[in-house]
Amino acid sequence: MKDLTFKRELRLLTPESFKNVFKKNYRVSSPNFIILSRKNNLNYPRLGITVAKKQMKRAVDRNRFKRVARESFRLNQHQLNHKDYVVIAKFPAKNKKNRELFESFDKLWKKLNQH
Repeated sequence: MKDLTFKRELRLLTPESFKNVFKKNYRVSSPNFIILSRKNNLNYPRLGITVAKKQMKRAVDRNRFKRVARESFRLNQHQLNHKDYVVIAKFPAKNKKNRELFESFDKLWKKLNQH
């Protein structure tokens, strides 16, 4: 049985990790968010999430978006390539239902796997 937990090792934790993904990356986007990816030398994918206060003023909106992003990553982690991923929220994501966000994430994870 596959382990579907979201362990600490699956997170981008340091500013250097984020900078590496921002430098050279492959980008896919939807109206709600952008996902940047860059190959890593590990045997598993890692996730980082950024949500600017300028995009979502209320903490409850930022936290909801991050929860959905983590859950989508957690459920898809075994299908993803061994890369570092950074999810960047856009303003329209604030008004979307969780189901719509999950559908967008699923489409973009598939697109990223093809690259």
